[in-house]
Amino acid sequence: MAQSGSMISGVAERYAGSLHELAAQANSVAKVEGDLTRFEALIEGSDDLRRLIESPVFSSDDQLKAITAIADKAKITGLTGNFLRVVARNRRLFAIPGMIAAFRRIASEARGEVAADVISAHELTAAQKAELKAALKSVAGKDVAINLTVDPSLLGGMVVKMGSRQIDTSLKTKLASLKLALKEVG
Repeated sequence: MAQSGSMISGVAERYAGSLHELAAQANSVAKVEGDLTRFEALIEGSDDLRRLIESPVFSSDDQLKAITAIADKAKITGLTGNFLRVVARNRRLFAIPGMIAAFRRIASEARGEVAADVISAHELTAAQKAELKAALKSVAGKDVAINLTVDPSLLGGMVVKMGSRQIDTSLKTKLASLKLALKEVG
């Protein structure tokens, strides 16, 4: 059964909104956000976990047992641990990456921040992060929460996505543009 992107997005938004509401009532938004970030790192670091989340082959019970074991081992407890179990029980693990992104966005908005996704060719130093945050704040007019991802294939530079804006200063894109320009000339 194929899932449309908007359907997954709707599921992710509803679950993330509910989780944020519960976290806000428990005054634990920061803890839940940290736990979700750790779980996201586990997904990115494990092909087996990614397969468990994306594959419809696994039964609800299998997914629930696996997520419970993973959450317990990673010490993801409380509200976040329960949330992951509910998502697994309801067979919605396929939407968990979207739920994590939506939760971050909702939490940022609640704090009066704008979220910016930054993909960099290499890890940024603390000074570079501070400089980038200040530059983005001057553009957005609000505090900016930066979600940094490293992608060495960019070769150099970075790609910044903030709301509907995207700024691509990566060397990879510049080389692709140059290659296209040279093909048109020759």
